[in-house]
Amino acid sequence: MLDLKLLRNSPEEVARCLKRRGYEFDLIKWSDLENKRKSLQSDKEGLQAQLNTISKKIGELKRSKQDSSKIEKEATKLTSLIKAKSKKLDTLLQTIKGIVMEMPNMPDQDVPEGQDEKDNLEIRTHGTPPKFNFNPLDHLEIGSLYDGIDMESGAKITGSRFSVLKSDFARLQRSLISFMMDTHVNEHGYKEVYVPYIVNSQSLEGTGQLPKFEEDLFKLEGDQPYYLVPTAEVPVTNLLRDEIIESKNLPIKYVCHTPCFRSEAGSYGKDTKGIMRLHQFEKVELVQAVEEADSEQALEDLTMHAESILKKLELPYRVVSVCSGDLGFAAAKTYDLEAWIPSQDTFREISSCSNFRSFQARRMKARWKNPSSGKVELLNTLNGSGLALSRTLLALVENFQQKDGSISIPDVLRDYFKSDKIS
Repeated sequence: MLDLKLLRNSPEEVARCLKRRGYEFDLIKWSDLENKRKSLQSDKEGLQAQLNTISKKIGELKRSKQDSSKIEKEATKLTSLIKAKSKKLDTLLQTIKGIVMEMPNMPDQDVPEGQDEKDNLEIRTHGTPPKFNFNPLDHLEIGSLYDGIDMESGAKITGSRFSVLKSDFARLQRSLISFMMDTHVNEHGYKEVYVPYIVNSQSLEGTGQLPKFEEDLFKLEGDQPYYLVPTAEVPVTNLLRDEIIESKNLPIKYVCHTPCFRSEAGSYGKDTKGIMRLHQFEKVELVQAVEEADSEQALEDLTMHAESILKKLELPYRVVSVCSGDLGFAAAKTYDLEAWIPSQDTFREISSCSNFRSFQARRMKARWKNPSSGKVELLNTLNGSGLALSRTLLALVENFQQKDGSISIPDVLRDYFKSDKIS
């Protein structure tokens, strides 16, 4: 959520920043709402001041044992007026909050200009895409050879965009999870957490999925507004909700493995083949909470932590800075990591690392105590995939396929997988 003080003091500046990402902030409507708010607040405060004066007078009359009935009637009228004004003001404030809750974050100044993913700026590349001396197969063809990726069973059990992994392919995913978690805990200093896979609406409001993106979520039926997690970002970041963190405990760095559930309502048939875009998939998620002064460096560090997994797996990849028009709702700046996918002859996103500044923390009331000033300040939150499992598995089997039909296992995975290949 954007800072209300900033919205009230510099609405034109907010509108200019949000226009970079294609969001039109209605300044006329905002000004009208703000004028009404100020008027109602002023009226309420004026009436309250009158009531305070009268209440003081009533006290004086009673102490001197004089008749206060007439002035008490006036106080009753003022109390009714104040209640009416308060009700109108509360309704208006809820309207304003509803508007602000659906406003996206403002992009950082160094975010490249652009409208969509075609305008994302390549920052660096690592590794060289493989050159095959045979006709390479895509991941579904490879999976079919080994009966390892079974889309038909996923569709039978649940529906389209669900999959079943079997035998070596299921073991490969389990190996990847253990490898990623161990790397982030032992080498990058993250604390491992295990969280619920079901969250309430407050948690989704805190990280920005609600109220705007409810159609992308799987909502559970029942007497509570529960949802399946779209990403571990939601439950893990909400560990900080309504908390005040001591400065000595910062930065906070959590790593978590969860399934993720997404309706993909806005994908419009994109990537419907195979395991590139599923309704249920696995991710290892990195979450950080830092002081504002450390926020920019934290994004660089978090991105490098995710990159290290790709380097260790020997997968060719590139890093792009996401342009203003392609930023996620809550993000101020994002780096996408894109792995090389041979069957598509292009790089595809395998991790998205974002700095949300104080946008999520303001919604969650996630704060820290600054020992220098003694004041309580908002945290800055960040997160990124380290990595998405189905896409990592896809990239591995396609990039490491061999002429004899086997799949070579990268060195760092062999102790986890207990073999150097799938054959």
